Amino acid sequence: MEPTTFQWIALFGITAAVINGIGIYAIHRYREYAEKAKTYLMCFAAGILITVPLTLALPKAIGKAPRAGFVALGGFLFMYLSNQLVKKYTEGKDAAFGVTAAEGIGIHSFIDGIVYTVTFQASVLIGILAGLGMVIHEFAEGVITYLVLTKGGISKRTSILYSFLIAGLTTPIGAFIVYPLVSTIKDTTLGLMLGFASGVLLYVSSSHLLPEAREHEEEHSSIALLAGVGLALMIVLLKSS
Repeated sequence: MEPTTFQWIALFGITAAVINGIGIYAIHRYREYAEKAKTYLMCFAAGILITVPLTLALPKAIGKAPRAGFVALGGFLFMYLSNQLVKKYTEGKDAAFGVTAAEGIGIHSFIDGIVYTVTFQASVLIGILAGLGMVIHEFAEGVITYLVLTKGGISKRTSILYSFLIAGLTTPIGAFIVYPLVSTIKDTTLGLMLGFASGVLLYVSSSHLLPEAREHEEEHSSIALLAGVGLALMIVLLKSS
C-alpha cells in the first residue's frame, strides 16, 4: 500500500526536525566537523533546490495556473524582503542579533513546512525532490540557529533547546497547520501556491544557502553543488522518460 499524501508530508516534516536536531547537537559537541559538513551539505542542498523549481515545480505550476510565474517572483521577493528586514534590525547588536535572527529563522522554517505540504499536494515526485533538498539543508539551519543564539549571549545549553524549538519544530508545525487547507483547494489555486513555493525554493538555494556556503567555502564545494544538481536532474529525467 502506497503512503498517502499526508503520510509523505508527515515523514518529511518530522525528518526535517530530526536532521535539524542532529545539526544542533553536532555544532555543540563537534564544532569543527559540523562547520565543515555544513558547507558541503548547503551546497548539495542548493543544487537540488535550484534544479527542482526550474525543471519541474515551476513548469507544473504554470501548467495549472498561467500566472504562477508572477507568484513565483512574489515568493522570491517575499523571502528576500523578510530577510532584509531581519538584517536591518540585527546589525551591531549582539543580543538583538541573536533574538531577531532566530525569529527570522523560525518564520523561514515555518514556511518550509508550508512548502512541504504544497509540493506534495501537487506531486509526490516534486515533494520528494524538494523535500530531499530541504531536509538536507536542515542540518545547516540547526547549526546556524545555534550559532546566532550563542552569539547573542544565550548560554550553550539554552541555545540547544531554543534552536530546536525555533528551527526544528516549526517545520512540521507549519506543514500540519496548512495541510487541511491545501488538501481542499482548487487546481488553479494549487498552481499559484506551487509557484510561490518555487520562488521560495529558488531564494533559499541562490540567496541563502550559496552565499552562506561561499563565506566558508571548502575545497570541494562546487563538486557538492553539481552533485546536487546532477542527482535532481537524473531523477527528473528518469521519471519523465
